[in-house]
Amino acid sequence: MAKRIITISREFGSGGRFIGEEVAKKLGIAYYDKNIINEIAEKSGLSPEYIQENAELSPKRGLFAYAFAGRDITGKSVEDMVYEAQRKVILDLAEKESCVIIGRNADYILKDRDDVLNVFIHGNMPEKIQRITRLYNVEEKEAVKMMADTDKRRMTNYNFYTDQRWGKADNYTLCLNSSQLGYDRCEKIIMECICKMKER
Repeated sequence: MAKRIITISREFGSGGRFIGEEVAKKLGIAYYDKNIINEIAEKSGLSPEYIQENAELSPKRGLFAYAFAGRDITGKSVEDMVYEAQRKVILDLAEKESCVIIGRNADYILKDRDDVLNVFIHGNMPEKIQRITRLYNVEEKEAVKMMADTDKRRMTNYNFYTDQRWGKADNYTLCLNSSQLGYDRCEKIIMECICKMKER
């Protein structure tokens, strides 16, 4: 099989990570999510704990503070170093093998390749709340807060480091509503698209 890369961006609570993992298993290809944190840490010289918290999410301060936070004389912030290390790791992975990469602006980082399928998974509020309350064992109110906070930080990070808008359909090959389609159907659609790419 020719090399194929699937990037999955997702709303918090939409099941995008689970869908990506299942697709990787079914296709028998590598799956990259939190398991690339150590590589990013190594390349940036920062701790894995710091990367875990900051590599995909902006600081909680908002975009304006993000743009001016902690820059050294070269104009680079710690966040810039993290992003650059993350970018290198993702480019290396895409060069190496077929894989599924979750989040981390991978759709933008790999935009110049023609062997990439970019997917955005979103969902309806009631289903996402239900999933978060179950997975994290929290009340509904806390689930809504977690969702708003995580998606806002993902969006801020994405919008800052790309010239695109997070979640905008134009950025992706496929936008799937996991609440309406269900996880199985989302997985099948992604795999069908990969096979179609293969035939081109």
